[in-house]
Amino acid sequence: MHQDLTWLDPQNQDRSEINLKYFYEPDISNYSMLLLSEDENVLYVGAREAIYAVNALDISELQQKVYWKASEDQINECVMKGKDKQTECLNYVRVLQPLKENVLYVCGTNAFHPICDYLDLTTFELAGTNEDGTGQSPFDPKKSYTSVMVDGELYSGTSINVMGSMHTIFRHSPENNLKTHSSILWLDEPIFVFADVIRRSENDANGDDDKVYISFNENSLEYNFLNKMLIPRIARVCKGDQGGFWTLEKTWTTFLKATLVCHLPEGNYVFHVITDVFILKSPSLKEPLIYGVFTAHLNNIGMSAVCAYSLASIEEVFATGKYMQSFVTDHKEIKYVPYSGNIPEPRPGMCINSFDNERKYNSSIDLPTSHLEFVQNHPLIFDTVNPIGNKPQLLKKNAIYTQIVVDRVEALDSNTYNVMFLGTDEGFLHKAINFEKRMYIIEHVQIFSDADPVQTLLLSSNKNQRYIYASSFSEVVQIPIALCDKYTTCTGCVIIRDPYCAWSPTKLSCINILEKEDTDRDLIQNINGDDSSCSDYQPL
Repeated sequence: MHQDLTWLDPQNQDRSEINLKYFYEPDISNYSMLLLSEDENVLYVGAREAIYAVNALDISELQQKVYWKASEDQINECVMKGKDKQTECLNYVRVLQPLKENVLYVCGTNAFHPICDYLDLTTFELAGTNEDGTGQSPFDPKKSYTSVMVDGELYSGTSINVMGSMHTIFRHSPENNLKTHSSILWLDEPIFVFADVIRRSENDANGDDDKVYISFNENSLEYNFLNKMLIPRIARVCKGDQGGFWTLEKTWTTFLKATLVCHLPEGNYVFHVITDVFILKSPSLKEPLIYGVFTAHLNNIGMSAVCAYSLASIEEVFATGKYMQSFVTDHKEIKYVPYSGNIPEPRPGMCINSFDNERKYNSSIDLPTSHLEFVQNHPLIFDTVNPIGNKPQLLKKNAIYTQIVVDRVEALDSNTYNVMFLGTDEGFLHKAINFEKRMYIIEHVQIFSDADPVQTLLLSSNKNQRYIYASSFSEVVQIPIALCDKYTTCTGCVIIRDPYCAWSPTKLSCINILEKEDTDRDLIQNINGDDSSCSDYQPL
């Protein structure tokens, strides 16, 4: 293993040794959706046939609940389709998003008949509208999905038929629904992973647009193998997209996708499958950072990787990269090569900006047919998105990472560290930091027993009381962002290298620096692990 990327892991911490908070209800499972309202200190939990509100400061305290079940007619119809009554013909909550004050927009699989509804948070009752949820929730609870609410419009990636063979990236809007074009050039059996919005910079002088980014794995178009090869993609659409006029009507005109590269050149390790994405947004960053968790295609090397990407590198690929072109060979095979012909103006797939406005293109509806036809036939960019440093930030053997969140914390040395929290397929949470170009996994915590995979990770941003929330098939757990109090000696507190933790000589305890008091002076913390300052505080 390359020592510039990893460090010897600390000893595993069993969950019984740490004061964690849990929430679950008997006979309810699949706690896969989490939504945090920090203003109200409420964590909303979407599960199989139920939605809960729990105290975000102590999730063991249930505040509200509502059950949301499929009707008997829908269950019987589902069974007639050959689905399992006990596992498939139920209502699995797949969308749990804030719509407006005191209202959540929720969608579920509903026995292979997806529906959406409105949850009134004042009464914690569903409106009972039961709107068609096709394009917003999958039919099959086993199929992938992702969604994000942006200014009252739901952007989702999901399958749109009972068989799970058709897919879309869809915008559900009161004014203008949009979808992807039904072509394998756009989506080829995608496995949806993530969606989020990045707002345009307040200092932007070009009149750019907010953009929604969607990450997924799909079958490779550009490589010919005997077996299908999964490729990790990053796609984006523009919030102001209105679709085309006739051509691409009610269809994205700004959908472009590119390949995310995550590999280790020295060992020829290539990580083809992305399992989660987190966009780190912070006022202290010039631009957001995009973190991706990867595994190998068949994971026969038993390793996970984390790669980080700058937003600028992704936008540069979309703005200047070559488009991919398909053609039929003499042997009737379809090949994909970089497009070398003329490119229409304005550049296809880009957001409408102030320069386009000057040329009388005020929206995508104004774009000429030739432009829209080019977008329709060239959604894939040939150029790839390479990670920062052209290598992974972290490699980990014998662990399959399923989820990631990243926090920024200023340590006592006045340096700011990006701290990764990673969930595994065996119910562990790992904490990792980068110090002097070396990655240190500083903590292992077993948060779920019975090797229950981490399905969701959520990070609170409250300045004082910070938590990680994680969900699994059987429960939800609340973990303090720092477990400083488990270190009872100065040496133990310092050598762990946790930027949240420092030894307090006045309290003779390891404290979280985010919760320090005015009386906490001369705190001892060395991210390099040097505990020499602890000599005066060693037990006799």
